[in-house]
Amino acid sequence: MTEPSSTVRMLLVASRPLSWINTAYPFAAVYLLTTGRIDASLVIGTVFFLVPYNLAMYGVNDVFDYESDLANPRKGGAEGAKLPPRLHRTTLVAAAVLVMPFVIALTILGAQRPTSWAILAVSLFAVLAYSVRGMRFKEIPVLDSITSSTHFVTPALYGLALAGTTVTPAIVMTMVAFFCWGMASHAFGAVQDVVPDREAGIGSFATVLGAAATVRFAVVLWASAGVLMLFTPWPANLAAAAALPYIVNVAPYLRVDDARSGTANRAWRRFLLINYAVGFAVTVLLILCAAEGLFS
Repeated sequence: MTEPSSTVRMLLVASRPLSWINTAYPFAAVYLLTTGRIDASLVIGTVFFLVPYNLAMYGVNDVFDYESDLANPRKGGAEGAKLPPRLHRTTLVAAAVLVMPFVIALTILGAQRPTSWAILAVSLFAVLAYSVRGMRFKEIPVLDSITSSTHFVTPALYGLALAGTTVTPAIVMTMVAFFCWGMASHAFGAVQDVVPDREAGIGSFATVLGAAATVRFAVVLWASAGVLMLFTPWPANLAAAAALPYIVNVAPYLRVDDARSGTANRAWRRFLLINYAVGFAVTVLLILCAAEGLFS
């Protein structure tokens, strides 16, 4: 019998704590800056996108990727759990039990904003469609990166919808840039798994296109995100520089061959740290934008 503390620990690992902020921050930042208030919607939405959402996204993925994860040397820690079969049902049930109360509360809070319902539905569908057997969008090249990016952009879009924010060209540009960043990040993340994914018969953008071509594709997307941000108002356009550390980080792998694609894990680990540094810089920039009245 599994001890409760051991089960909780495994579920915690499965939820990828290092990545919690990647979904909670976009929602919280957008909602707080556009409404200027701390209320039930902000608190409940932030907690939802911080833990339950990530357990649903990554926990479900770990359940359905169990066989391939066994052969993946980077799994079994901060980059993903190797959930034993005895915990698969527990993980799925725990994810559903944690998610449902928040979804109900957010649905009620967004009663006057039906667009928020649609975005939340798309977000949750993408979470399941990426991994669940029968859909497995993660095995459909290009759609895998699109779906993964949806996981991170929809919390921000949901924040806009729940706040009733008027969508401006600058916001559209920023969200498209964010989407490009998400696709690039997923595509590059798949490079390190080319060998184990192929051995497990799992298709992905990287297994089809090849490691080097995928890295180049990611660089183009990060560069596109930076260029898009140049067309936003001052000082938001300073965010264009945020693309540079990502491009510099992966540049040594522009010609990596498939056999050595696993070495890209070093850049992936740096990528996780870069996210925090860039996140801090973007936070400062958002404060400057608020001071300039860009959110009013």
